[in-house]
Amino acid sequence: MCMNVNIIYLYIQLLYKQMTIEQILKTASNMDPSKKTVVHTMFAGDYVLGRINSVLKPHDLTSQQYNVLRILRGQQGKPVSQKVIQERMINKNSNTTRLLDKLVKKKYVYREIDMENRRKLKIHITKDGRKILSKLDPLIDDIENKTTENLTVEEMNTLNGLLEKLRH
Repeated sequence: MCMNVNIIYLYIQLLYKQMTIEQILKTASNMDPSKKTVVHTMFAGDYVLGRINSVLKPHDLTSQQYNVLRILRGQQGKPVSQKVIQERMINKNSNTTRLLDKLVKKKYVYREIDMENRRKLKIHITKDGRKILSKLDPLIDDIENKTTENLTVEEMNTLNGLLEKLRH
């Protein structure tokens, strides 16, 4: 299944290399630069997310759950509050409580009561959580490299600078 999805993405990538965003979306006329930039950014984001999800889905993980696990691994063994996780998430609209419930059920994280403030919970990544990340790391690295393979380092730096500028 994962191989078929990757083949489809490669086919789409080859097809789309030859087309403008207007041709892909079948619009009747050229878009003004502002609209084209926003639509193109959304389209590219969805494309990249689709490629990442093709790697995560066979492991029964969503991109948001993967993001939470990476945040927790970045704590290097130190627990973190749910609020901190929410602040650091890429998708700020995610239901963090529900995400954590699912990760607890999969035994990738566990919660513990904060003894300094019993109303708060400390979230920890488990050994199984670290194990699934180490399994996924090379797969995600491969997707990231394939996604950016047509860009030079200079182009990636320029694109990152422009995306930072777009957000501010």
